Amino acid sequence: MLTAEKKQFIEFMISADVLRFGEFITKSGRKTPYFINTGNYKTGAQSSKLGEFYAAEVQRACGGEFDALFGPAYKGIPLVTSAAGALARNHGIDRPFFFNRKEAKDHGEGGSLVGYQPKDGDRILIIEDVVTAGTATRESMEVLRACADVRVSDMFISVNRCEVGQTPGRTAIMEVKEEFGIEIHALVTVQDIREYLQEAGTDASLLEKMDAYMAQYCVF
Repeated sequence: MLTAEKKQFIEFMISADVLRFGEFITKSGRKTPYFINTGNYKTGAQSSKLGEFYAAEVQRACGGEFDALFGPAYKGIPLVTSAAGALARNHGIDRPFFFNRKEAKDHGEGGSLVGYQPKDGDRILIIEDVVTAGTATRESMEVLRACADVRVSDMFISVNRCEVGQTPGRTAIMEVKEEFGIEIHALVTVQDIREYLQEAGTDASLLEKMDAYMAQYCVF
């Protein structure tokens, strides 16, 4: 269901040129009529607003019942930073955050993590952009499990593309949940985007392309 909050987030992504429509090729090689690139957030105002959207969802789903926020390199770094700030500013939930380096540092403080250093028993939330094939999530879990005996309970993403993963009939998000026990919360889904386009009176050809893509690759 397209709520007012979801509509605001979709319009926010479009205004920042993060949500685009046309012809694109995803990392998995699929031709798609829409594309999400959170790397296009580039102003302080956009970062602040984005953090507020994420923080509201974290507060709704978890309250303050967690120990730290993790943002996978690279796109997760600004996401987790802005979300942590908004949680403290808007909801009074002040929690540490951290992120990983792609290559471990062999001088100074060393290691592959920047920011908070997780401890055994910590409940960690992951702040990400999207989950398409689940590859990045598996890499994140390797990083987190190598640093301490932590529990990763929830992940927050911008868009649930609802796309089939490695198993026919199962989305990548379903696979991640089954493999790691992670609950994934999306600010919006591909169905929300499709509904928004229809309400906005979008050209019928784009709606047809969205429908064809969803019929071929999505599982609901």
